[in-house]
Amino acid sequence: MRKLMRIAEDAGISVEYCKLPLNESITVQDDDGDVVLMDTSLASEGANERVHLAHEIGHSMTGAFYNPYTPLDIRAKHEYHANKWAVKQLISGEELHEAMAEGYTEIWSLAEYFDVTEDFMKMVVCWYTYGNLSAELYF
Repeated sequence: MRKLMRIAEDAGISVEYCKLPLNESITVQDDDGDVVLMDTSLASEGANERVHLAHEIGHSMTGAFYNPYTPLDIRAKHEYHANKWAVKQLISGEELHEAMAEGYTEIWSLAEYFDVTEDFMKMVVCWYTYGNLSAELYF
């Protein structure tokens, strides 16, 4: 979490916890810069909080914002960019290979080892194995 908070701070991204009735997390742009809003239910949630924070910072760092008012913008494209950034920031290919060499070969054990969710770990494995984040194709 410290690394992510440092990245956000260095990039001028504010991170705030508040009650979000419709989402667990969201990134918004305003005149003062980007703001990551995290639902208070995520506070101290460990892996889930970490994955959400990385994903939301990824939106800001890659400029992956979509416009809900146009049918020409593809939301999935922006989510993909944010997820890809999060994967690369939280777990490198070298770290994944080292963990697997140490015997962490199941998705659940890798997720525990890296303190991420199992769904996120599936994306990590797909990225470093197949070059895409399409976990639904492989798991």
